[in-house]
Amino acid sequence: MAKSRTTFNKKELEKSRLKKKKEKEKKKEARKANSGKGKGLEDMLAYVDADGNIVSTPPDSSRRQEVNLDDIEISPAKRTDADMEDPVRTGKMIFFNDSKGYGFIMDQVSQEKIFVHINNIEGIIRENDLVTFETERGPKGLNAINVKITK
Repeated sequence: MAKSRTTFNKKELEKSRLKKKKEKEKKKEARKANSGKGKGLEDMLAYVDADGNIVSTPPDSSRRQEVNLDDIEISPAKRTDADMEDPVRTGKMIFFNDSKGYGFIMDQVSQEKIFVHINNIEGIIRENDLVTFETERGPKGLNAINVKITK
């Protein structure tokens, strides 16, 4: 009779492989047992209490308030006095690079620096010139547009 060709190392590898397979099946069974599938609708519902917290119990119907649908107003925000100000602002050109075509204006009222590009300038402007301008919101902040020298 011929000698078996399985070595000790092969037997150990086979044992560890079977052990891992059994552990994997146990984990799979545990996940199936603990999964939320197949639960009723009541187990899946969540409620929000008066303080805005998520709870599992339904709210107290005696504390319910009726809301008239006509009282709910969906519209743009009301304009404030700041929105109705004169859009033309004044400032001083504190930096301007002719070769690159951009600069910064210091607003006289708010003392903030506002970026300006050469395409938004009307006429020739140099550093320290007093200018009037309007602003628009750009991707990186306020940009000056319609920039003109004040006389």
